[in-house]
Amino acid sequence: MSRQALEGKLAVVAGFEDPTAELEQYPTPADVAAHVVHLADLRGDVADRTVVDLGAGTGMFALGAALRGAGRVVGVELDRGALDVAAQNERRVGARTPIHWVNGDATRPPLARDRFDGPVTVLMNPPFGAQSGNEHADRAFLATAAELADVSYSVHNAGSQSFVESFVADEGGDVTDAFRATLTLDRQFDHQTSERRDIDADVFRIEWQ
Repeated sequence: MSRQALEGKLAVVAGFEDPTAELEQYPTPADVAAHVVHLADLRGDVADRTVVDLGAGTGMFALGAALRGAGRVVGVELDRGALDVAAQNERRVGARTPIHWVNGDATRPPLARDRFDGPVTVLMNPPFGAQSGNEHADRAFLATAAELADVSYSVHNAGSQSFVESFVADEGGDVTDAFRATLTLDRQFDHQTSERRDIDADVFRIEWQ
């Protein structure tokens, strides 16, 4: 499946029915998810591997990995309602690989590295920490990825490269790739003033020790 075909499949994925601003619940756009999953697959980080989507939301990354032939996919999400939508999305896109939806905190998931056979890839779009009192929320997600993954791909607020590289170095990992992405998001919270806006983001591929 080409990147364009994958994006077309993911375009039908429904977003949050009742998003919460405090949790920064915004959907990962289909074009961004398809691009990240496509690159991960080209690097050999998806097919026949265990792929874990931390903070899965309504399932965009998990579904992309399942459509690209991951051996096993696990989506971890705190919001039970979002997981219900994710399960509906799984049926909607007709993913090849069954997905295990886990209701839990992605920063303290009920998962252990030794429960998985073979290499593990984490795909995630964690909270950017844009809400007051929630700064550096993505740090806890990176810490979980360091515990679970051999390699991870994650989306962060633009300008995060120095923070991510420093954190990863402290954990003995290595940022192998970094590139810019634009997230086009529709208005979904009362405090937002425009119907649609573009958010600049950085995407990182990290190899963990």
